[in-house]
Amino acid sequence: MTATQERQPSETPPAASRSLTLIGAITEALRGELASDERVVVFGEDVGARGGVFLATAGLQAEFGERRVFDTPLSEAAIVGAAIGMAARGLRPIAEIQFADYLGPGFDQLVSQAAKLRYRSGGQFACPLVVRLPSGGGVRGGHHHSQSPEAYFCHTPGLKVVMPSTPYDAAGLLRAASRGDDPVMYFEPKRLYRAVKGEVPSGDYLIELGQAALRQQGGDLSLIGYGGVMPDLQRAADALQKEGVSTEVIDLRSLVPWDRETVLTSVAKTGRAVLVSEAPRTGNFMGEVASALHEDLFDRLLAPVVQVAGFDTPYPYAQDRLYLPGPARIVRAALRVLTYS
Repeated sequence: MTATQERQPSETPPAASRSLTLIGAITEALRGELASDERVVVFGEDVGARGGVFLATAGLQAEFGERRVFDTPLSEAAIVGAAIGMAARGLRPIAEIQFADYLGPGFDQLVSQAAKLRYRSGGQFACPLVVRLPSGGGVRGGHHHSQSPEAYFCHTPGLKVVMPSTPYDAAGLLRAASRGDDPVMYFEPKRLYRAVKGEVPSGDYLIELGQAALRQQGGDLSLIGYGGVMPDLQRAADALQKEGVSTEVIDLRSLVPWDRETVLTSVAKTGRAVLVSEAPRTGNFMGEVASALHEDLFDRLLAPVVQVAGFDTPYPYAQDRLYLPGPARIVRAALRVLTYS
């Protein structure tokens, strides 16, 4: 798979485009899926009349009725279990977990049942399920509302894992996830919900899972990230540009599958890579990317691959901003790579 430059408004289909926040793009994608496919159902804690804790489903119950958009008990195990049963019986459930941190009670059903349903049935059954997961920090949520647990699910064959960072990607990836036949863990960087805006076509479009986005081309260094860190990654690239450093910026968008070809092509060109993620450093997904770079490009690397990540501690409350891999930490890592000899 190859990376795609994010389509600008002039390159979109004839349908008009609008400026939306990331959360607004998610709402519009949910509305479109409910309208176009009667098998789609949306549910979770308080997603009905209230519209969810982040208002991602605001107005959808009034528009589509309580049989299509409905509240559940405060039980993640019940939400996930019901979603798997619905998916196995032909519906296309989109389940919301209020915070990714809360998914623990439904973990076993996802990794032991949903992920393996197609395999263990020899293809007789599928599990077209999307689990929406507001994740990450930067909102002063403390250790129970700020974690980035995506690596747990990247480790499980049978699950797909995505995390958008722009409104355009949020809608396109959610549609693609909803229309596939496999369970998708759809992580939403909640600190970007209303912090970023972008042009989103009014018409229908999809973004293929497993396809990275090339945000900026450069020749000296590859900066690679996903999700909530992407605005900081771009700020770091801008700061490096002022120092004469030509930086390539890649947004993975999808972790399982991930766009190995685009990453390898970029780093083969620049010879240097800094990998940025918000999750704790030990065991995070960027370790997989680093391994691939060292295995496939060892002779092309001009410096060791460096990671910038969260710390191996419970997510702090008072030190919220210090925990995140902001522009200053990214620039320091980049300079370390650029001056390596």
